[in-house]
Amino acid sequence: MELRNYETVFILTPLLNDAQMQETVEKFRQVLKENGADIIHEENWGLRKLAYPIQKKSTGFYLLVEFKATTNVVDILELAFRRDEKVVRFLTTALDKHAVTYNERRRNGEFKQAKKEEVKA
Repeated sequence: MELRNYETVFILTPLLNDAQMQETVEKFRQVLKENGADIIHEENWGLRKLAYPIQKKSTGFYLLVEFKATTNVVDILELAFRRDEKVVRFLTTALDKHAVTYNERRRNGEFKQAKKEEVKA
């Protein structure tokens, strides 16, 4: 089967300490690796305010994972998200070639450099 690029953002409950959060993230990392996914990039956005309360909580730990996998891996990952009480919300999207290019440029800092040049000018 063909590998496609995906990006998933998930929110963990704010009641976790750092060790529990890292343990939970590692669990999802293992789900991806065990099913043949190639993790391209991970970002921890930290504790942020939610747009609206979810399960009576107004904040959550946001995490982003960009990976390459077959379509069945996404189903397995989302099933793992649904089964874990620590996950408040999740969203997985398939990336087209333009989004992949944009993410690569963003990771390489091209947009930050352009912003600095605008400020100097």
